[in-house]
Amino acid sequence: MKLKNMVLALCLVGCSVNVFAADTASLNERINDARDVLRQIMMTPDKAIPSGIARQATCIGVIPSVKKAAFIVGASYGQGVVTCRTRSGWSAPVFIRLAGGSVGFQIGGQATDLVLVAVNDKGFEDLLKSKFKIGVDAAAAAGPVGRDAAAATDLKLNAELLTYSRSKGVFAGVDLNGAVVSQNTDDTNAFYGGHAGDFEHILHGNVSAPASARPFVTSVGRYFRAAHAGQ
Repeated sequence: MKLKNMVLALCLVGCSVNVFAADTASLNERINDARDVLRQIMMTPDKAIPSGIARQATCIGVIPSVKKAAFIVGASYGQGVVTCRTRSGWSAPVFIRLAGGSVGFQIGGQATDLVLVAVNDKGFEDLLKSKFKIGVDAAAAAGPVGRDAAAATDLKLNAELLTYSRSKGVFAGVDLNGAVVSQNTDDTNAFYGGHAGDFEHILHGNVSAPASARPFVTSVGRYFRAAHAGQ
């Protein structure tokens, strides 16, 4: 038990202190990877995020290539991007980190893509926090895939976040309870040149998406259209 606690503590320290922000090229690559992950998942409707959830989603987080740390048993770490629905479309992205000790996916040496779908305003608010723990600060459930509309509706009533993973081409709901999501302010500031403001300002649509981020935002808009026109 002490080992597990040490693993989580070390992982969280690494996520909380980011001494060097990534360079612009690396950030653009991360956004492009997130777009590719989403596109590959959503191009297979029978195994993708159900349309009922997609239409009602308030925020989408994509974390490509989450990896298990080779030097610490059980630790996992990944970096990704988030965009949220606004009245005029989807917001410019911000950067996040995810870390966990014994989260509900075992990836070994295999990189795993993760997708977080906020399904209501509370889920949106969770993503505005500087840090939150899935399953503790935010109610979460492994998301359904395909055309199971009934399951999608039931889960949406009881969760703020639906969580998914893709490994070796298989996309499925995943238990991420215990994983910690935190804002990556260093990378966000580096991406916007330090002039974009805080996460809330960006995710509410008050900042225009840079040219390099538009393909990602456009892809989210394509696959996560609102349930009603103008929503």
